[in-house]
Amino acid sequence: MAVAAATALLGGCGAMHGHGGMHGSGPMAHAALQPTQGNTAKGMAMFHTSANGVILHARVSGLKPNQEHGFHIHEKGDCSAPDGTSTGGHFNPAGKPHGPQHADHHAGDLPALKADANGNADLRVEVHGLAIGQGPADILGRGLIVHAQPDDYKTQPTGNAGARIACAVIQRATH
Repeated sequence: MAVAAATALLGGCGAMHGHGGMHGSGPMAHAALQPTQGNTAKGMAMFHTSANGVILHARVSGLKPNQEHGFHIHEKGDCSAPDGTSTGGHFNPAGKPHGPQHADHHAGDLPALKADANGNADLRVEVHGLAIGQGPADILGRGLIVHAQPDDYKTQPTGNAGARIACAVIQRATH
């Protein structure tokens, strides 16, 4: 059911093709973001294998309007804690500092979600250094977290992005 929801929400695999030359192939994954206790953020993320990592397409609603929200892959695929803390820290197999995409950073440091005036965000980006189903950078079974605040990309080790307002487990998807 989650795969069907992901396909419907993101317009299927075709949503990735033809967008700015980003073409995914090979293994795919998805994550159904659900709100943590007392929050309303929810959505879906799809991951497609690319030559340099993964192409991520995420759509999230229920965010604070006109604000950036930290967005990270976390160590553990466990959303059982009401506040999302059961996902552990940021996914960081190479032991790098927290930071933005253009500098050294945790493998799980993703670009920010930027909410529009209605509290909706649509992010499409290629993230280098991640993998689906292979090697130490494998994201399958990891947690995906949306944070309440913007990521400052410098405070160690979290980016000072605040509470975890949505949580998901990244799972293998089929075409």
